Amino acid sequence: MKNRYSQFTALNAITKASFRAIFKSPQTLFFSILFPLVFILIFSAFGDGKLNPFTIGIDKNSDTSNVVYRAIKNHDAFHIIDVTDTAKTTKLLDAGKIAGIINIQAQADSSQPYILNVLYTNASDIQVARMYPVLQNISYNLNNSLGIAKVDIKSNRREIREYKNIDFVLPGQIGFSILFATLFGVAFTFYNLREQLVLKRFFATPVNKLTILIGIGISRIAFQLLSVIVLIVIGHYFLDFTLVNGIFTVIDMLILTVIMLFLLLGVGLIFSSVVKTDTTIPLFINIFSLPQMLVSGTFFSTAVFPGWIQKASLVLPLTHFNNAMRQIAFEGASLVSCWQEILVLLGWTVLVYIVTIKLFKWE
Repeated sequence: MKNRYSQFTALNAITKASFRAIFKSPQTLFFSILFPLVFILIFSAFGDGKLNPFTIGIDKNSDTSNVVYRAIKNHDAFHIIDVTDTAKTTKLLDAGKIAGIINIQAQADSSQPYILNVLYTNASDIQVARMYPVLQNISYNLNNSLGIAKVDIKSNRREIREYKNIDFVLPGQIGFSILFATLFGVAFTFYNLREQLVLKRFFATPVNKLTILIGIGISRIAFQLLSVIVLIVIGHYFLDFTLVNGIFTVIDMLILTVIMLFLLLGVGLIFSSVVKTDTTIPLFINIFSLPQMLVSGTFFSTAVFPGWIQKASLVLPLTHFNNAMRQIAFEGASLVSCWQEILVLLGWTVLVYIVTIKLFKWE
Protein backbone atom coordinates (compact mmCIF):
# COMPACT_ATOMS: atom_id res chain seq x y z
CA MET A 1 0.00 0.00 0.00
CA LYS A 2 1.39 3.34 -1.05
CA ASN A 3 1.98 5.99 1.55
CA ARG A 4 -0.43 8.89 1.14
CA TYR A 5 1.24 12.11 0.15
CA SER A 6 1.34 14.43 3.16
CA GLN A 7 -0.37 17.72 2.37
CA PHE A 8 0.83 19.02 5.71
CA THR A 9 4.44 18.44 4.69
CA ALA A 10 3.83 20.28 1.42
CA LEU A 11 2.08 23.11 3.24
CA ASN A 12 4.94 23.39 5.70
CA ALA A 13 7.56 23.49 2.91
CA ILE A 14 5.65 26.07 0.87
CA THR A 15 5.06 28.25 3.93
CA LYS A 16 8.74 28.19 4.90
CA ALA A 17 9.88 28.96 1.37
CA SER A 18 7.40 31.82 1.04
CA PHE A 19 8.41 33.22 4.42
CA ARG A 20 12.09 33.18 3.44
CA ALA A 21 11.26 34.87 0.13
CA ILE A 22 9.52 37.70 2.00
CA PHE A 23 12.63 38.40 4.07
CA LYS A 24 14.76 38.32 0.93
CA SER A 25 12.58 41.03 -0.66
CA PRO A 26 13.89 44.52 0.19
CA GLN A 27 10.69 46.15 -1.12
CA THR A 28 8.54 44.15 1.31
CA LEU A 29 10.73 44.96 4.29
CA PHE A 30 10.86 48.62 3.35
CA PHE A 31 7.14 49.17 2.87
CA SER A 32 6.07 46.88 5.73
CA ILE A 33 8.50 47.99 8.43
CA LEU A 34 10.85 50.82 7.52
CA PHE A 35 8.32 52.99 5.66
CA PRO A 36 5.75 53.16 8.50
CA LEU A 37 8.54 53.36 11.09
CA VAL A 38 9.91 56.50 9.45
CA PHE A 39 6.44 58.06 9.50
CA ILE A 40 6.04 57.16 13.17
CA LEU A 41 9.39 58.72 14.09
CA ILE A 42 8.79 61.88 12.05
CA PHE A 43 5.27 62.59 13.21
CA SER A 44 6.02 61.68 16.82
CA ALA A 45 8.77 64.30 16.72
CA PHE A 46 6.24 67.11 16.28
CA GLY A 47 7.19 68.99 19.40
CA ASP A 48 7.87 65.71 21.25
CA GLY A 49 4.22 65.57 22.28
CA LYS A 50 4.22 69.17 23.53
CA LEU A 51 2.84 72.33 22.06
CA ASN A 52 5.22 73.83 19.54
CA PRO A 53 7.12 76.68 21.19
CA PHE A 54 6.56 80.24 20.05
CA THR A 55 9.61 81.47 18.18
CA ILE A 56 10.33 85.01 19.34
CA GLY A 57 13.11 87.56 19.29
CA ILE A 58 14.16 89.90 22.10
CA ASP A 59 14.60 93.51 21.02
CA LYS A 60 18.23 94.61 21.25
CA ASN A 61 17.14 97.57 23.40
CA SER A 62 15.20 95.35 25.79
CA ASP A 63 16.10 95.12 29.46
CA THR A 64 17.34 91.53 29.87
CA SER A 65 18.47 91.84 33.49
CA ASN A 66 15.01 91.48 35.02
CA VAL A 67 12.87 88.59 36.23
CA VAL A 68 10.33 88.97 33.42
CA TYR A 69 12.95 88.25 30.77
CA ARG A 70 14.32 85.28 32.76
CA ALA A 71 10.82 83.87 33.18
CA ILE A 72 10.23 84.02 29.41
CA LYS A 73 13.66 82.63 28.59
CA ASN A 74 13.20 79.64 30.90
CA HIS A 75 9.63 78.91 29.82
CA ASP A 76 9.11 75.84 27.60
CA ALA A 77 6.58 77.74 25.47
CA PHE A 78 9.21 80.07 24.00
CA HIS A 79 12.14 79.62 21.66
CA ILE A 80 14.29 82.76 21.51
CA ILE A 81 16.33 83.47 18.37
CA ASP A 82 18.98 86.05 17.54
CA VAL A 83 17.50 89.19 15.93
CA THR A 84 20.61 91.31 15.50
CA ASP A 85 20.29 91.00 11.72
CA THR A 86 17.48 93.51 11.12
CA ALA A 87 16.85 92.58 7.49
CA LYS A 88 16.63 88.87 8.29
CA THR A 89 14.36 89.53 11.26
CA THR A 90 12.01 91.62 9.13
CA LYS A 91 11.72 88.77 6.60
CA LEU A 92 10.96 86.30 9.38
CA LEU A 93 8.29 88.59 10.81
CA ASP A 94 6.71 89.26 7.43
CA ALA A 95 6.54 85.55 6.65
CA GLY A 96 5.07 84.72 10.05
CA LYS A 97 8.02 82.47 10.88
CA ILE A 98 8.43 84.16 14.24
CA ALA A 99 5.57 85.20 16.49
CA GLY A 100 7.01 88.58 17.33
CA ILE A 101 9.76 90.71 18.86
CA ILE A 102 9.47 91.33 22.59
CA ASN A 103 10.75 94.45 24.32
CA ILE A 104 10.77 94.54 28.14
CA GLN A 105 11.35 97.83 29.93
CA ALA A 106 11.42 98.66 33.63
CA GLN A 107 9.18 101.50 34.81
CA ALA A 108 9.43 103.92 37.68
CA ASP A 109 5.85 103.11 38.66
CA SER A 110 6.22 100.55 41.45
CA SER A 111 2.60 99.41 41.06
CA GLN A 112 3.35 98.13 37.55
CA PRO A 113 7.14 97.94 37.27
CA TYR A 114 7.44 96.41 33.80
CA ILE A 115 6.03 97.04 30.34
CA LEU A 116 6.23 94.18 27.87
CA ASN A 117 5.66 95.20 24.25
CA VAL A 118 5.12 92.66 21.46
CA LEU A 119 5.92 93.78 17.92
CA TYR A 120 4.29 91.52 15.34
CA THR A 121 2.61 91.49 11.94
CA ASN A 122 -0.73 90.26 10.69
CA ALA A 123 1.11 87.14 9.46
CA SER A 124 1.41 86.11 13.12
CA ASP A 125 -2.10 86.96 14.30
CA ILE A 126 -2.98 83.38 15.25
CA GLN A 127 0.34 82.77 17.01
CA VAL A 128 0.10 85.99 19.03
CA ALA A 129 -3.50 85.22 20.02
CA ARG A 130 -2.25 81.92 21.47
CA MET A 131 0.84 83.50 23.00
CA TYR A 132 -0.94 86.23 24.99
CA PRO A 133 -2.46 83.87 27.60
CA VAL A 134 1.02 82.40 28.18
CA LEU A 135 2.49 85.87 28.81
CA GLN A 136 -0.41 86.71 31.12
CA ASN A 137 0.18 83.47 33.01
CA ILE A 138 3.86 84.37 33.44
CA SER A 139 2.80 87.76 34.83
CA TYR A 140 0.35 86.07 37.21
CA ASN A 141 2.98 83.61 38.48
CA LEU A 142 5.48 86.43 39.08
CA ASN A 143 2.89 88.28 41.07
CA ASN A 144 2.20 85.23 43.25
CA SER A 145 5.81 84.16 43.78
CA LEU A 146 7.66 87.49 43.90
CA GLY A 147 4.94 89.99 44.66
CA ILE A 148 5.46 91.82 41.33
CA ALA A 149 2.29 93.51 40.15
CA LYS A 150 0.82 92.48 36.83
CA VAL A 151 3.13 93.22 33.91
CA ASP A 152 1.61 95.67 31.45
CA ILE A 153 1.46 93.71 28.17
CA LYS A 154 1.11 95.85 25.07
CA SER A 155 1.26 95.13 21.37
CA ASN A 156 2.34 96.86 18.20
CA ARG A 157 0.80 95.24 15.14
CA ARG A 158 2.27 96.02 11.72
CA GLU A 159 0.13 95.42 8.65
CA ILE A 160 1.92 93.71 5.76
CA ARG A 161 1.05 91.79 2.63
CA GLU A 162 -0.91 88.77 3.78
CA TYR A 163 1.04 85.52 3.89
CA LYS A 164 -1.58 83.03 2.81
CA ASN A 165 -1.53 79.27 3.19
CA ILE A 166 -1.16 78.84 -0.58
CA ASP A 167 2.11 80.82 -0.43
CA PHE A 168 3.57 78.00 1.65
CA VAL A 169 1.76 75.07 0.05
CA LEU A 170 2.31 75.66 -3.67
CA PRO A 171 6.16 75.86 -3.69
CA GLY A 172 6.25 72.68 -1.60
CA GLN A 173 3.94 70.88 -4.00
CA ILE A 174 6.06 71.96 -6.95
CA GLY A 175 9.09 70.43 -5.25
CA PHE A 176 7.13 67.27 -4.41
CA SER A 177 5.85 66.96 -7.98
CA ILE A 178 9.16 67.31 -9.78
CA LEU A 179 10.95 65.11 -7.24
CA PHE A 180 8.84 62.02 -7.80
CA ALA A 181 7.84 62.59 -11.43
CA THR A 182 11.44 63.12 -12.56
CA LEU A 183 12.94 60.23 -10.60
CA PHE A 184 10.30 57.73 -11.66
CA GLY A 185 10.29 58.98 -15.25
CA VAL A 186 14.06 58.93 -15.76
CA ALA A 187 14.82 55.75 -13.81
CA PHE A 188 12.15 53.64 -15.53
CA THR A 189 12.81 55.14 -18.97
CA PHE A 190 16.53 54.33 -19.01
CA TYR A 191 16.07 50.96 -17.34
CA ASN A 192 13.53 49.89 -19.96
CA LEU A 193 15.62 51.28 -22.83
CA ARG A 194 18.55 49.23 -21.59
CA GLU A 195 16.58 46.04 -20.93
CA GLN A 196 14.77 46.19 -24.28
CA LEU A 197 18.13 46.69 -26.01
CA VAL A 198 16.99 50.00 -27.49
CA LEU A 199 20.17 51.72 -26.33
CA LYS A 200 22.24 48.92 -27.86
CA ARG A 201 20.49 49.42 -31.20
CA PHE A 202 21.33 53.11 -31.05
CA PHE A 203 25.00 52.14 -31.07
CA ALA A 204 24.59 50.77 -34.58
CA THR A 205 23.62 54.26 -35.74
CA PRO A 206 25.74 57.41 -36.00
CA VAL A 207 23.91 58.82 -32.95
CA ASN A 208 26.32 59.88 -30.21
CA LYS A 209 25.74 58.47 -26.72
CA LEU A 210 25.66 61.94 -25.22
CA THR A 211 23.01 62.98 -27.74
CA ILE A 212 20.72 60.25 -26.39
CA LEU A 213 21.14 61.47 -22.81
CA ILE A 214 20.66 65.12 -23.74
CA GLY A 215 17.59 64.39 -25.86
CA ILE A 216 15.79 62.44 -23.15
CA GLY A 217 16.93 64.96 -20.54
CA ILE A 218 15.60 67.94 -22.51
CA SER A 219 12.22 66.27 -23.01
CA ARG A 220 11.94 65.47 -19.30
CA ILE A 221 12.94 68.98 -18.24
CA ALA A 222 10.58 70.57 -20.76
CA PHE A 223 7.65 68.47 -19.57
CA GLN A 224 8.31 69.19 -15.90
CA LEU A 225 8.71 72.92 -16.59
CA LEU A 226 5.37 72.88 -18.37
CA SER A 227 3.75 71.23 -15.35
CA VAL A 228 5.34 73.82 -13.03
CA ILE A 229 4.01 76.66 -15.19
CA VAL A 230 0.52 75.14 -15.04
CA LEU A 231 0.71 74.88 -11.23
CA ILE A 232 1.91 78.48 -10.90
CA VAL A 233 -0.75 79.85 -13.26
CA ILE A 234 -3.58 77.98 -11.52
CA GLY A 235 -2.20 78.91 -8.11
CA HIS A 236 -1.90 82.61 -8.99
CA TYR A 237 -5.15 83.21 -10.86
CA PHE A 238 -7.45 80.82 -9.00
CA LEU A 239 -5.92 80.48 -5.51
CA ASP A 240 -4.30 83.92 -5.12
CA PHE A 241 -0.72 82.65 -4.94
CA THR A 242 1.65 85.57 -4.48
CA LEU A 243 4.06 86.48 -7.28
CA VAL A 244 5.72 89.65 -6.00
CA ASN A 245 7.43 90.66 -9.22
CA GLY A 246 5.01 89.06 -11.67
CA ILE A 247 6.58 87.45 -14.73
CA PHE A 248 10.11 88.09 -13.42
CA THR A 249 9.29 86.04 -10.33
CA VAL A 250 8.02 83.22 -12.56
CA ILE A 251 11.23 83.30 -14.62
CA ASP A 252 13.38 83.04 -11.48
CA MET A 253 11.26 80.15 -10.21
CA LEU A 254 11.66 78.32 -13.53
CA ILE A 255 15.44 78.81 -13.57
CA LEU A 256 15.63 77.41 -10.04
CA THR A 257 13.46 74.49 -11.15
CA VAL A 258 15.85 73.72 -14.04
CA ILE A 259 18.74 73.48 -11.55
CA MET A 260 16.76 71.07 -9.39
CA LEU A 261 15.62 69.03 -12.40
CA PHE A 262 19.18 68.68 -13.65
CA LEU A 263 20.16 67.32 -10.22
CA LEU A 264 17.24 64.86 -10.20
CA LEU A 265 18.04 63.65 -13.72
CA GLY A 266 21.41 62.49 -12.44
CA VAL A 267 19.85 60.71 -9.46
CA GLY A 268 17.41 58.95 -11.78
CA LEU A 269 20.28 57.78 -14.02
CA ILE A 270 22.07 56.34 -10.98
CA PHE A 271 18.99 54.39 -9.89
CA SER A 272 18.42 53.03 -13.40
CA SER A 273 22.00 51.70 -13.42
CA VAL A 274 22.26 50.07 -9.98
CA VAL A 275 18.96 48.16 -9.88
CA LYS A 276 18.74 44.51 -10.94
CA THR A 277 15.00 44.56 -11.68
CA ASP A 278 12.49 47.31 -12.30
CA THR A 279 10.59 46.34 -9.14
CA THR A 280 13.41 47.71 -6.99
CA ILE A 281 13.34 51.15 -8.63
CA PRO A 282 10.49 52.42 -6.37
CA LEU A 283 12.47 51.22 -3.34
CA PHE A 284 15.52 53.31 -4.22
CA ILE A 285 13.37 56.31 -5.11
CA ASN A 286 11.49 56.17 -1.81
CA ILE A 287 14.67 55.82 0.23
CA PHE A 288 15.99 58.97 -1.44
CA SER A 289 12.72 60.91 -1.52
CA LEU A 290 10.86 59.98 1.65
CA PRO A 291 13.06 61.92 4.10
CA GLN A 292 12.88 64.97 1.85
CA MET A 293 9.12 64.70 1.46
CA LEU A 294 8.70 64.66 5.26
CA VAL A 295 11.32 67.02 6.71
CA SER A 296 12.16 69.48 3.91
CA GLY A 297 9.22 71.81 4.47
CA THR A 298 7.12 70.26 1.71
CA PHE A 299 3.82 69.86 3.55
CA PHE A 300 4.50 71.70 6.81
CA SER A 301 7.13 73.99 8.27
CA THR A 302 10.31 72.42 9.61
CA ALA A 303 9.75 74.51 12.75
CA VAL A 304 7.49 71.73 14.09
CA PHE A 305 10.53 69.44 14.48
CA PRO A 306 13.20 69.29 17.18
CA GLY A 307 16.35 71.26 16.49
CA TRP A 308 18.41 68.24 15.42
CA ILE A 309 15.93 67.32 12.69
CA GLN A 310 15.84 70.93 11.49
CA LYS A 311 19.64 70.91 11.20
CA ALA A 312 19.63 67.52 9.47
CA SER A 313 17.08 68.78 6.92
CA LEU A 314 19.60 71.39 5.76
CA VAL A 315 21.61 68.61 4.15
CA LEU A 316 18.73 67.71 1.83
CA PRO A 317 18.46 69.44 -1.56
CA LEU A 318 14.66 69.72 -1.46
CA THR A 319 14.89 71.84 1.71
CA HIS A 320 16.93 74.47 -0.12
CA PHE A 321 14.75 74.28 -3.22
CA ASN A 322 11.59 74.84 -1.16
CA ASN A 323 13.14 77.69 0.83
CA ALA A 324 14.42 79.46 -2.28
CA MET A 325 11.11 79.05 -4.13
CA ARG A 326 9.19 80.63 -1.23
CA GLN A 327 11.67 83.48 -0.90
CA ILE A 328 11.47 84.25 -4.63
CA ALA A 329 7.67 84.03 -4.81
CA PHE A 330 6.59 85.82 -1.64
CA GLU A 331 9.56 87.95 -0.60
CA GLY A 332 10.62 88.98 -4.09
CA ALA A 333 14.12 87.59 -3.59
CA SER A 334 16.38 87.28 -6.61
CA LEU A 335 18.42 84.27 -7.62
CA VAL A 336 21.52 86.15 -6.47
CA SER A 337 20.11 86.67 -2.97
CA CYS A 338 19.34 82.94 -2.83
CA TRP A 339 22.97 82.10 -3.53
CA GLN A 340 23.34 79.88 -0.46
CA GLU A 341 20.44 77.63 -1.44
CA ILE A 342 21.61 77.51 -5.07
CA LEU A 343 25.17 76.70 -3.97
CA VAL A 344 23.91 73.67 -2.02
CA LEU A 345 21.89 72.49 -5.04
CA LEU A 346 24.92 72.90 -7.33
CA GLY A 347 27.10 71.04 -4.82
CA TRP A 348 24.62 68.16 -4.82
CA THR A 349 24.54 68.25 -8.64
CA VAL A 350 28.32 67.97 -8.94
CA LEU A 351 28.38 65.07 -6.46
CA VAL A 352 25.51 63.28 -8.21
CA TYR A 353 27.10 63.48 -11.66
CA ILE A 354 30.47 62.28 -10.36
CA VAL A 355 28.65 59.17 -9.12
CA THR A 356 26.61 58.97 -12.34
CA ILE A 357 29.74 58.89 -14.49
CA LYS A 358 31.12 56.00 -12.45
CA LEU A 359 27.91 53.93 -12.27
CA PHE A 360 25.90 54.61 -15.40
CA LYS A 361 25.52 51.62 -17.71
CA TRP A 362 24.61 51.61 -21.37
CA GLU A 363 24.06 47.85 -21.54
